[in-house]
Amino acid sequence: MKIHEYQGKEILRKYGVAVPNGEMATTLEEADTAAKQLFSNGNAVVVVKAQIHAGGRGKGGGVKLAKSLAEANAASKAILGMQLVTHQTGPHGQKVQRLLVEAGSAIDRELYLGLVLDRASAQVVFMASQAGGMEIEDVAHETPEKIYKEYVDPAIGFQAFQARKLAFKLGLVPAQISEAVRFMLGMYRAFMDTDSTLMEINPFITTKDGKLLALDCKMNFDDNAMFRHRDLRELRDISEEDPLEVEASKFALNYIKLDGSIACMVNGAGLAMATMDIIKYAGGAPANFLDVGGGATQEQIENAFGILLSDPNVKAIFINIFGGILRVDVLAQGVVNAARNLHVTIPIVLRLEGTNVEEGRQIIAESGLNFQVGSTMKEAADLVVAAAKDTLRRED
Repeated sequence: MKIHEYQGKEILRKYGVAVPNGEMATTLEEADTAAKQLFSNGNAVVVVKAQIHAGGRGKGGGVKLAKSLAEANAASKAILGMQLVTHQTGPHGQKVQRLLVEAGSAIDRELYLGLVLDRASAQVVFMASQAGGMEIEDVAHETPEKIYKEYVDPAIGFQAFQARKLAFKLGLVPAQISEAVRFMLGMYRAFMDTDSTLMEINPFITTKDGKLLALDCKMNFDDNAMFRHRDLRELRDISEEDPLEVEASKFALNYIKLDGSIACMVNGAGLAMATMDIIKYAGGAPANFLDVGGGATQEQIENAFGILLSDPNVKAIFINIFGGILRVDVLAQGVVNAARNLHVTIPIVLRLEGTNVEEGRQIIAESGLNFQVGSTMKEAADLVVAAAKDTLRRED
């Protein structure tokens, strides 16, 4: 689960991590009130920032500096409601429905701090770099030596001496070291207490008067741990998520929308990835990742069908099931019911193996519906790619 920058900063503030003063606004009136308050408190510069779940906002025109109330008002009008396009939103962009209006900072240096779960070491890794304000992925690819890392032993947690090592590598002056240690320890506590999977402060800045601030904040949480965090669940902004993915989450379906024309329904994440690969190999493009899970019910299967058919780009459906906990006959009956109830007209290709596979194939054969069945994944993939192309030709 992702949250907005302003929400992440509020969490950091609770852990003693310094962030600029600011207010979230959903209307121009709220933005003007926040800007007035900041200017009246003696701030010479106010920053108006789009709040969307994507990076690169500044390059897309979603971050503006204002030195007067009139400039702040103009910035809010320009950003609120805009369709903000960044390298992470895709060409369609994301509509800006919230702003963060906060005090400007006299930046001296832009640095980077981040925490992430490292699968290779099975540990949390605390990262720091002097290349703040840049895309950290580019830094990691082009100059990996510029990223300093401290691995955290889960038995003892992140230690002050590790924070000091990172602080010195960042080139902070002696007077800033103790504050930096407190800053990093606060970040680590926030990361662990909220079951985060990612936390980034980019940029982490030093100011002209020697202070340290989190100028931006990105936080992601482990969905599987949200049952422990009712307060965090309430921070979810479903307007920032794909509507079909939101709908799928209501039925415990693992769904991710993609840009292709062939919908996939599979049980098991590994098989789902292999299914998408073989569709590409056969010359097609998957429209989604959909793992119905090992214990899917007929109701879930019918709901999954409805979600797949809600995507206007879908021209054919590929159902690839290896029956284990989810028996093939249960899946087959669910598919038949869904196809009848939803009046499916696009081609459906199935590849069925596993528990009760013969019973499942019999249900499909006796359904009276126009299903195609492939005996192997390759045969089924070829069939569904050809079917999708045929549907496109008929529509044209």
